[in-house]
Amino acid sequence: MTTWDSLYARRATRMRASEIRELLKLLDRPDVISFAGGIPDPALFPAEAFKNAYGEILGGPDAERALQYGISEGSLRLREWIVEHMRGLGVACTPDNILITSGSQQGLDYIGKLFLSEGDTALVQWPTYLGAVQAFNAYELNFDRLDPRTNRSAEEYKAQAEEKGGAVKFAYLSPDFANPTGLSLDLEERKRILKLSRALSCAVIEDAPYESLRYDGEPVPAMLALDCLDNGGIENSRTLYCGSFSKSLSPGLRLGWICAASEVVSRLVLIKQASDLNTPVLNQEAMARVAEREFESHTAKTNAIYKTRRDAMLSALERHMPDGIRWTRPEGGMFIWVELPSGANASQLLERSVETAKVAFVPGGAFHPDGSGMNTLRLSFSCADKDKIEAGISRLGRLIAETVTSVH
Repeated sequence: MTTWDSLYARRATRMRASEIRELLKLLDRPDVISFAGGIPDPALFPAEAFKNAYGEILGGPDAERALQYGISEGSLRLREWIVEHMRGLGVACTPDNILITSGSQQGLDYIGKLFLSEGDTALVQWPTYLGAVQAFNAYELNFDRLDPRTNRSAEEYKAQAEEKGGAVKFAYLSPDFANPTGLSLDLEERKRILKLSRALSCAVIEDAPYESLRYDGEPVPAMLALDCLDNGGIENSRTLYCGSFSKSLSPGLRLGWICAASEVVSRLVLIKQASDLNTPVLNQEAMARVAEREFESHTAKTNAIYKTRRDAMLSALERHMPDGIRWTRPEGGMFIWVELPSGANASQLLERSVETAKVAFVPGGAFHPDGSGMNTLRLSFSCADKDKIEAGISRLGRLIAETVTSVH
């Protein structure tokens, strides 16, 4: 018998299953109201638009090209749409600044591969997106806490990274409606992180899959836009912007992008070539057509629906949660972050919740690289209508009152 453990690379020991992906299996249980999956409502997908786009491509002169290998950078038509989209965010760029990836998750993996050596440090929000922790973990790095309101100096960050055998390579964050908290960074906080990155001579990874899902408030400039403004354009910027179509049009097509200085993009293209050669051309061509025709109107329609669901969940939390429970009030995105009293264990609460209250959520410890945050949990409102939100939060509130707050 082969002893596989002796053959695996050392980095394989750092790989962990995603608690969120495992929890998605709960969606198949019809008796459970799930606030767990951070996914768009499939009933809102522009299926007819995609049907027409694929039919147009496969029934016309572009069929042969769409079914063939493509260039690693990605479809020019899709990259040109993204150039215009980024221009709307205040970023002047060209197709040479864009790499199409198989979802933004692939982009995070490529970024880890490009920047991280063993012992290096990545600065991340606390809590942070679990998928980023998974993507970076394989490259044998260390995580340090990124807080735009901290008094920690660049010298302190640098010294701690050096003690651990490496350097600070980048600051990773989701400035708009972050997963898992739903919170956004204001203009001053974004500027502070850019200033810190300059002092550390490190990159900034701006993960922005929820950018288009704003329901309230005024948009804040993208960090890449601020960086370009400060440094005379994208070629002098240190920020990599990771965009995605998964939350706006379709996650199933697995399409995202990285927008950055062309020098960095050219390096990422080499990784893409060694990984999967190119993202499927047919999917890119279909997405380009749907984005050109539907993006603005479709996001306006879905945002109106998601806003009513967010409002319904916030209202239900106000009415059904016992005293001592706190939660965020996001201006967009898909998530509300709940904090239970200190000492509570959301993982244990989940077990009881699924079995007795028939409500699922994501325990917050999964989003903390150091395993802290056991008294927190994430609720997603994107896939539940008002009635399910009311019923689910009512049941969850009673369970928390009975099993958590009564102990404290």
